[in-house]
Amino acid sequence: MGDVNFCYGSRDGQLWPILDRIFELKLKFETTRAAVEQRKQFLIDRKIGICDIVESAERSKIDASDLGMQNIKLRNLIFYLRKYPNVDTLLFTGGNSKNGPEYFFRQLLKQNQIKLEIVHEQVPRIHEFMLPSEKNRNRTIKTVSLTAPSGAANRAIGSLSTYKEMKLKNPMLNTLDFRVMQYAPYF
Repeated sequence: MGDVNFCYGSRDGQLWPILDRIFELKLKFETTRAAVEQRKQFLIDRKIGICDIVESAERSKIDASDLGMQNIKLRNLIFYLRKYPNVDTLLFTGGNSKNGPEYFFRQLLKQNQIKLEIVHEQVPRIHEFMLPSEKNRNRTIKTVSLTAPSGAANRAIGSLSTYKEMKLKNPMLNTLDFRVMQYAPYF
């Protein structure tokens, strides 16, 4: 499998392999225009938006670690949520650890004086918040923090009691299988 020049298209990332399995997309994993177009068409067909909460950052070491980011500028997701009123759920591919997507989103909410309420504490963690509107039409938006689709998160999955129980029943189960089962209900 090769890199795809598209969001989260690194050969080391697992987001697209997860989505490929959930939706049986038969995606190309290569550096071609066709591979990019497959992903774009899937997102358009499913009405899914995809972006990184970090608009820009600097790194002293070139790697994909969230912890390595410095001088971070966040994307104004509150602006986009107001601009696109049909959005009712945000899926975070990572949690509330330092420099994770939920961690950064909590910062944005705090800056906007919006409170995040817990709905479900176990992974995947689910929260919701009320987004104030200029027209007095507040809307509830749900957030779901999924396990990150990275190799580094495999250790976190291996320590989850749910994964351990499933692995005992099915020794062939791997962390990609687990993520597919975790992500599927939310897509």
